[in-house]
Amino acid sequence: MNYDFEAGEILLLDKPLTWTSFDLVKKVRNSLRIKKIGHAGTLDPLATGLLILCTGKFTKKIEEIQAQEKEYTGTITIGATTPSFDLETEVDSTCDIAHITEEELRQAAEGFVGVIAQIPPIYSAVKVNGERAYTLARRGEEAEIKAKNIEIKSFEITRIELPEVDFKVVCSKGTYIRSLARDFGAKLGCGAHLSKLVRTRIGNYKLEDALSVEDIMRIKDERIAKTRPDSN
Repeated sequence: MNYDFEAGEILLLDKPLTWTSFDLVKKVRNSLRIKKIGHAGTLDPLATGLLILCTGKFTKKIEEIQAQEKEYTGTITIGATTPSFDLETEVDSTCDIAHITEEELRQAAEGFVGVIAQIPPIYSAVKVNGERAYTLARRGEEAEIKAKNIEIKSFEITRIELPEVDFKVVCSKGTYIRSLARDFGAKLGCGAHLSKLVRTRIGNYKLEDALSVEDIMRIKDERIAKTRPDSN
């Protein structure tokens, strides 16, 4: 496939575990020598899945793409909480979950469907008085983060093997699945944290159509080969 990165391309990438969204943007930019590139919708380092990169004139489409609904799958571990609401930080409290039933889990999930007020995690990129919340959190400082309205379009429980609960969520822009996991645990009265997250869709763009980092390196090699004198 021939790419024209200056004219504009929309690249679907599968972000690897532990990589930041910027790590992936940097890898693609440097490997393919793209001058203008940006991503539509940040993924946490401990999340994997669909990250959309726009190049050249198509960077104007970033805001439009970010506004589209998102779909995620993942795992919530109930009965234990962490300060970051995921595995970035250590478990700081536990609770007995022997009494939790499948019906209670499904009812709790259904209770989040609709427009809800959600407080973003302190370990997030939300700005508080000009600083990123995660910067304050890592310094051990407290910060007041205001709730914002988001929409959970569906929250489906797909597997129950306590303490793990697998799910699929369709939601609006700005939704923090880590916060949803925290609130899900709070509703059950036993606490919870997010232990796995994969973004599977943004609007009509799907993870199954995404390129891997290995694919990017192959495209790089193909472009280099075409510039060699003997390539003709």
